[in-house]
Amino acid sequence: MGLAFIGGVVLNAVVLWDAFETVILPRRVSRRFRLTRLFYRTSWHIWFALAALAPRRRRETLLSFFGPLSLLVLFALWAVGLILGFGLVQWALKSSLNPGSETFSTYLYLSGSTFFTLGFGDVVPLDATGRTLAVLESGTGFGFLALVLGYLPVLYGAFSRREVNISLLDARAGSPPTAAELLRRHREDHEEEELRRLLHEWERWSAELMESHLSYPVLAYFRSQHDNQSWLAALTAILDASALVMVWETGSLERQARLTFAMARHAVVDLAQVFATAPQQLSSSRLTQEDWERLRQLLGWTEEAAGRRRPTLDDLARLHAMYEPYVTALAGYLRLSLPPWAPPPAKKDNWQTSAWERSAPSPRSCAPPDDDEHA
Repeated sequence: MGLAFIGGVVLNAVVLWDAFETVILPRRVSRRFRLTRLFYRTSWHIWFALAALAPRRRRETLLSFFGPLSLLVLFALWAVGLILGFGLVQWALKSSLNPGSETFSTYLYLSGSTFFTLGFGDVVPLDATGRTLAVLESGTGFGFLALVLGYLPVLYGAFSRREVNISLLDARAGSPPTAAELLRRHREDHEEEELRRLLHEWERWSAELMESHLSYPVLAYFRSQHDNQSWLAALTAILDASALVMVWETGSLERQARLTFAMARHAVVDLAQVFATAPQQLSSSRLTQEDWERLRQLLGWTEEAAGRRRPTLDDLARLHAMYEPYVTALAGYLRLSLPPWAPPPAKKDNWQTSAWERSAPSPRSCAPPDDDEHA
């Protein structure tokens, strides 16, 4: 019985501390062993293996279920752990019960009805120790339910703020967003100041992303509304665009690009640490000589550009190497696609398509059909 008592106390302590670190503590936890971390790393691999058995067009939809569903399962696991822990303690102390049956199943039933404050009254403790434990457990259960109800609005609020900017990027950088398209659309209208403000907004977005996703890593599993959009693709496109501006522009725009690049890279590196995704390089890099030549053509980087230092592929590659291994590792773990540097030919934006009519008149040639099966 001594082992049952110790086991119950330890189980309760582990579950409560894990819930505190996951829901309340507003910082990254570096400790290797955590129930939540073990749960997510195990369940994510299992879920992806099951989703891989589905038809390809349904796979992304199934993966999008994981984030919300995993929260419900995690809450249920915490509740089961606390009920089992209190039941073990009651059983170990042999608290007197009014029906006279003192089997483990009876103590477990008492623990469950107390935790959820059901108040049936068919099984109640008769001694002081048992009643004290019952009061303690009912308070824990009430606090646990309040914690869960308060956690969800915070989580979905952070998710909504993240997705707003991703949706706004659609008309500015294409679907999926690409660095070349972002710069091309602003270059065509000579909107350098608008581009600077946009990079400033994405500097703040990157900071908010890092803060919210370090505090609540489960948000990284929440997928965007469209299959060709994701928080990682948007962050990568902004890193690409900032790197391009840094090797070509000067003045206030270049300074803002440096600030945005630094903040976005900081977010990528810290999130890679959270998910223990060691930096890795793709067998075929996203940035090739052919990509570079196409970028130069799209952006009009010609030798005769007055007052400009002609950028080289090596200039861009040095910046590219600072974040590419990290976004590659995160994309591999989360099963997300990284955007190309330039959009494919004849690619429409999400706003130009619908489930009934696959294309819509464009007020101007905004370039990047959406093969996304959204309704």
